[in-house]
Amino acid sequence: MKTIAGIFLLTCMASCATVPLTGRKQLSLVDDSQMQQQATLAYKDLLSDPKTKVIKGTADAQMLQRVGSRVASAITTYLKNSGYGNQYNYNWEFNLIQSPEVNAWCMPGGKVAVYTGILPVTKTDAGLAAVLGHEIGHAIAKHSSERASQTMAAQIGAVAVDAATAKQTGITRNLINNLYGVGGQVGLLKFSRDQESEADKMGLIFMAMAGYDPNEALKFWERMANTQKGGQAPPEFLSTHPSDSRRIADIQRLLPQAMKYYKK
Repeated sequence: MKTIAGIFLLTCMASCATVPLTGRKQLSLVDDSQMQQQATLAYKDLLSDPKTKVIKGTADAQMLQRVGSRVASAITTYLKNSGYGNQYNYNWEFNLIQSPEVNAWCMPGGKVAVYTGILPVTKTDAGLAAVLGHEIGHAIAKHSSERASQTMAAQIGAVAVDAATAKQTGITRNLINNLYGVGGQVGLLKFSRDQESEADKMGLIFMAMAGYDPNEALKFWERMANTQKGGQAPPEFLSTHPSDSRRIADIQRLLPQAMKYYKK
């Protein structure tokens, strides 16, 4: 048993990846290609569900395509120039979904959904870029793979690593459904607050790279904070996010760094 535990510990130590922009080391036990494959299947299932109404051709849908393409292009260029290009073979998709829910997300592989309920809060192209930058930040930081790895580590403990590998497909698919609230799941396993803070930082820089003023992100999060006033329950989008005061303070602190990437 000690030998197996030692092998597992050594595997965890060796299975580390580095997050672009932040340089943070993270546990990586899950194959990226498998994660993207499961995300693509979950995304297709959601879009083909009769209950899902995908909005096409409207001004809002066109705005999402315009802003999404711009942000994705800037991120792709950054990753290629920074030596990460081979790690991110993303096939970007952006879809607007009719729903009062104040929410948006980006699955591994660049599969993005924005719910119409968040548009009154984003208001502008720059506000939408702030949301997309944040959500894409989760994907680029491979937070879902990290959560899957943490789940595997918690489940298998001292069990042999090859046994855990055999379970990867089921684990990753269930985790995708849980993280993004699709496939009948309700989001039982969310990103951690530390991951949310990391996505905030990356999102600021990504929107700046795309030519959107990072100061607009501060305005967006202030508007988002106002949605909780009056005793309303926080939107699903904010369920595990840092407190409003902490987020706004962090963004103010990070703005000078993000502005270095901003070109009008």
